[in-house]
Amino acid sequence: MKTLIHFIVSALAILITAYVLPGVYVDGLFAALVLAVILGVINTFIRPVLVVLTLPLSIVTLGLFVLVINALLVMLASYIVPGFTVAGFWYAFLFGIVLAIVSYVLQIFEREN
Repeated sequence: MKTLIHFIVSALAILITAYVLPGVYVDGLFAALVLAVILGVINTFIRPVLVVLTLPLSIVTLGLFVLVINALLVMLASYIVPGFTVAGFWYAFLFGIVLAIVSYVLQIFEREN
């Protein structure tokens, strides 16, 4: 049950972020739910491998290269999910940052309940 609530909160964060950023488009709630699942799978399996492979570059950039990895993974998700489009790399970059902030705020409310 907790996982289902987490995916619903993630989908809500995706919808809010897509509403805020003009270069990001989500077709609806179903596309946001699918995107939440796909981003969860990508962040579970692909992201750790990429972070380890680019560890020297992340050390040199003081961890800022992880934001580039997040943007690339958002762009990968936009190719996989049919109802989700991102206008370019910089919108994917901003989407990752804004999504992290909105998810954090929504998870504060999730913990209170």
